[in-house]
Amino acid sequence: MSQLLKQHGAEAIAGLVVLAVAGWFLAFALGRTGTGGSGHYQLTASFPSAAGISVGSDVRVSGLKVGTVTSQKLDSATYQAVVGFSVDAAVHLPLDSSAAITSDGLLGGSFISLIPGGDTEMLAPGDEITDTQGATDLMGLIGSVINRSGSESSPAQDGK
Repeated sequence: MSQLLKQHGAEAIAGLVVLAVAGWFLAFALGRTGTGGSGHYQLTASFPSAAGISVGSDVRVSGLKVGTVTSQKLDSATYQAVVGFSVDAAVHLPLDSSAAITSDGLLGGSFISLIPGGDTEMLAPGDEITDTQGATDLMGLIGSVINRSGSESSPAQDGK
């Protein structure tokens, strides 16, 4: 056995290093997604459209990241997207807070923007934000503006 260990000792050490790095990476990934720590609490919100949002998307308050989307599912009764997300435990949101799916711009990604309300009671872990606004279809808006711009008659065409 000692002869085998002498011949393959470097490989055994390299394997141990790989396992240690993989363990560190797993702990890091769980901490970043909000599923592996007590520093976050879970909330949900139902959106008419959750286009652009996926597990891992940012949750922001005033433009600052305070959480991460952790789950998505379709409510079979209302056909709305139910999005679960974690929020940093240091962030206390009032009960009447709202959530909107917002885009970073035409080419940017989407995120959930939380707008704190003015209630004195705070949301508890597991609560649902009921005041929501779904994703805006930017391509549909651009298409409707382009289509409308060519169909309207100008004052010069009316002879006035």
